Amino acid sequence: MENTRIEKVRQQSREVLTTWLDSCTRRGKVSRNTIAIGIVVLDHLRRGCPVSRDEVISQGGEVSGARSGLGTILESYDIPSSYLKEVTTRQGHQDGQRLFEQFEWGKTLAEMPEDERDGLLLELVEGLRSRANEWLKRQNLKLEIDRRQAPTTWVTMIVENAKGRSGGVVEQQLVGAKLARRFKGMEIPNHPAHAGDRQTERAGDFAISQLVYHVTSAPSRDVLQKCVGNVRAGLHPILLIPREQENKARILAQDEGVDKEVTIISIEDFVALNIIELATEESKDFFSVLKEIVEIYNKRLLEVETDLSLRIEVR
Repeated sequence: MENTRIEKVRQQSREVLTTWLDSCTRRGKVSRNTIAIGIVVLDHLRRGCPVSRDEVISQGGEVSGARSGLGTILESYDIPSSYLKEVTTRQGHQDGQRLFEQFEWGKTLAEMPEDERDGLLLELVEGLRSRANEWLKRQNLKLEIDRRQAPTTWVTMIVENAKGRSGGVVEQQLVGAKLARRFKGMEIPNHPAHAGDRQTERAGDFAISQLVYHVTSAPSRDVLQKCVGNVRAGLHPILLIPREQENKARILAQDEGVDKEVTIISIEDFVALNIIELATEESKDFFSVLKEIVEIYNKRLLEVETDLSLRIEVR
C-alpha cells in the first residue's frame, strides 16, 4: 500500500474517531460508557481487520467484550478498573456499533500493513485513554469549612460544589450517610444513585419502617408519581431536594394531588438539622459530627459508585 494511501487512511481514521466523539457528546460531555466502548471497538480492530458484525455484535445488540471482559481490556491500556465497572447503558453499545460502522468494520484498515495499522489504532486508543485519565485525575470535593458558620451553610457548600458533576450521586449518598449516622443500629441500604427505583422495584431510595425517602437533585413528575404510589401503599413519602428546587417540588406535588401527603424538605435542612441534634444529644461540636457523616459518606460511595472523585474532604 503506497505511502500517500496510508497517510490518507490515517487521516480518515482520525476524522472518523473525532466525528464519532462529537456525535456522542450529550449535554457537553462524552460519557465514560462511550469512552470505554470506543476502546473495546478499537481493541477488536487491533486483533484483526476486517471484522464481521456477527463476530463483534451479539443478537441483543451488545458489543462483544463490553461486559465480562471490559475490565481486562481497559487495564491492558493502563486504565484502572475504577474508571468503569461495566458498560451499563444500552446507549454505550449503540455508540460502539456506530463506530464499527463508521470504520466500515475495518475494511479500509485491512489494506494497511499490519504494523502500520496497529500503530494507528494504538494512537486512536491513546486519544480515548487521555480522556479517561482526565476524568480519573479529577479532584475530590475539597471544602474549607469555617467553624463559625452554621451547619446549613456547610451542607449548602457540599450541594453547591456537587452541581454539574454529581448527577445526583452526592445528594443520595449524603442522605444515606446521614441516615446511617442517625440510625446506627439499623442497616441503611446502599444502592448506586443511578439504579432507578422502577428498575429495582424499590419503593424509593431509602425505606425505614413506613417512611420512604426519595432523593433527587432535580425533582420531576416521575418522582412525584412514585410518591403517589407510596401514599396508595400506605407509606409516607419524604422528598429530599436541593433548597433551590423546593418550590418546583411543591408545585409538582400539587399537580399530582399529593402536596398534603408528601413531606418535602431541602437536603440542606435535612442534614444540617441532624448535625445539630446529634451534636446536642452527644455533647459534641457540630464540625465533628459533620466529619463523621462525611466519613460514612465516603465509605458508602466507595462500596457502590464508580466516580470516586466525588469523595468529600472537609478541613
